[in-house]
Amino acid sequence: MPGFSYRLARSGRRSTGSWRCSRGRGAFTSDRMETIYWLCLALALASCGYVLFAADCVRRFGARLHRESRSSSAAPPITVFKPLCGPDVELLENLRTFCRQDYPEYQIVFGVRDPADPAIAVARQIISEFPALDLDLVIDPTVHGTNLKISNLINMYHRAKHNVLVIADSDMRVGPDYLRRLCNALNKEGAGMVTCLYLGDPLSGLPSALGALFINEWFLPSVLVATRFVPNSYCFGATMAIPRSVLEEVGGLGAFADYLADDYMLGRKVLATGRRVDIAPVLVENRLLEPAWRDLIAHELRWARTIRTVQPAGFAASFLTDALPLACLCLLFAWLNDSGMGFAIAAAGFALIARSLLHLSVNKTFNRRAAMWLIPLRDLLTFLIRAGSFLGGDVEWRRQSLHVDNGSRLSMKD
Repeated sequence: MPGFSYRLARSGRRSTGSWRCSRGRGAFTSDRMETIYWLCLALALASCGYVLFAADCVRRFGARLHRESRSSSAAPPITVFKPLCGPDVELLENLRTFCRQDYPEYQIVFGVRDPADPAIAVARQIISEFPALDLDLVIDPTVHGTNLKISNLINMYHRAKHNVLVIADSDMRVGPDYLRRLCNALNKEGAGMVTCLYLGDPLSGLPSALGALFINEWFLPSVLVATRFVPNSYCFGATMAIPRSVLEEVGGLGAFADYLADDYMLGRKVLATGRRVDIAPVLVENRLLEPAWRDLIAHELRWARTIRTVQPAGFAASFLTDALPLACLCLLFAWLNDSGMGFAIAAAGFALIARSLLHLSVNKTFNRRAAMWLIPLRDLLTFLIRAGSFLGGDVEWRRQSLHVDNGSRLSMKD
């Protein structure tokens, strides 16, 4: 690179050389390199503490799942909205799990925008398989905003018969106690809305395995850590349960028709009314298939850019969750500075142990089977995608090319 050179500086007290990197006036001086080294070391150790705390949060949440009863003092009728778009992986079986609920009265409304969508045939098969259930299908291409999922939900809304509404993504799979557990949480005093966490269950291929590892060992623990310190402010599209009266009070679905992070914005609106957004003691499962590396990166880049636009400070601080990459940076600057390698190696070992404990905690608590050798690759990819999210605002979603601004508002990409 022009103007870039490495100089070997020798002193009479050293028998070996020390490398210094210079670029004219912007040279990395020894003092500056040492400062960066100590900063990386401090961040790596702080990150190790975070990872160990996250492992404990996972264990505690697992205990909560087993401790809290499924029984409910009240079981009001529920309408479940299932917006569909395209042939999601194992869509038929995913929808079947919603039709096998241990719940007295519920309605499911399937919604599709495109009359040629292959999901229509799947929805019709479900309706024929469960004739005793109250199932409905809405096919309506009307567009109400840039977020086509919200447009789909607006078109479905008038078919809802009941006052408790559940919105659930089409790629989720649930247990038979799903609606009961949601209702339990929603019945608690002060709750205005209920959401739930989800696990990734990978199908074939390395990209799918890495995608599930991100959900299970970064996303889920990070939410559990945050909610140990402050009341929950998260809301996830995997499941959102809300009374009809609360939804209409915050402006209805139309208020979110131009937001990418519609789930996050809905949660914020509910919190603004003075009500809580609670995380229910139930996990749903995302059957995950990332056919190629491009799909995985596009998916996670969209996720990262969404979080960056709605929670910029929290997103920037999330680098503190990257124990292994930070430890590797510490090793790099120890080598460049020709000092402190012992501390850097110790930090790297500590990071590897902490990260392995989180991995084992997730596997044991949630009965996962992820291989430990994937951890370094997964953590490096997470670090790089997070860094790459700052390089633009374009995302891909359901075959759409979109641009998301700093308020999470969507626009069609030129």
